Amino acid sequence: MVQKAKILLVDDRPENLLALEAILSALDQTLVRASSGEEALKALLTDDFAVILLDVQMPGMDGFETAAHIKRRERTRDIPIIFLTAINHGPHHTFRGYAAGAVDYISKPFDPWVLRAKVSVFVELYMKNCQLREQAALLRLQLEGGEKDTGEPKEPAGLLAELSARLAAVEEQAEALTKQLNDESTDAAAVATAAHLERKLTGLRRALDALEPGTGSASSVPSQN
Repeated sequence: MVQKAKILLVDDRPENLLALEAILSALDQTLVRASSGEEALKALLTDDFAVILLDVQMPGMDGFETAAHIKRRERTRDIPIIFLTAINHGPHHTFRGYAAGAVDYISKPFDPWVLRAKVSVFVELYMKNCQLREQAALLRLQLEGGEKDTGEPKEPAGLLAELSARLAAVEEQAEALTKQLNDESTDAAAVATAAHLERKLTGLRRALDALEPGTGSASSVPSQN
């Protein structure tokens, strides 16, 4: 079972964090607070997050500097960042946010419904990626177990059928999500992430098909890293 996704909320003002929690509580995910850039980076050392909501103006390490550190780390570089700011210095300021690696840049006060919808997209993509990694890990575990028992890869028909059914469910959900994103002309970053997920699903489907009796061998299974 995939656990709840974690969403990192970074703002130096407690009232802003409280407001974000009120807006996002309807998503029923795990909301993690950080009151500074340093605290956010510490949280990212141990936990995985679906998306980061990052305030631009903070004392000490501001949002831009925090984002730069996040993008330099291999573990965290692919986590979507949504910048939140109470100021608007025009296109140059917005461009700096995107240049720092943000997928979106939202000025306060923002529409709670819009923010919740944007965050929900990245949460859903994160959950689909978790399901995909779970299927790939289960397949590898079973194949490695077969090699240890017999010295050769085995093709357990029951396992393949179960994996194929579970993968089909993920494929169906991913296809529906991609259609929704394309129809609503959502953020380009979200569309690109969904397309990447579908490519990985296609690779895993080909791997399973190759394991079917008479169609290939376990040695042809591509990596899903």
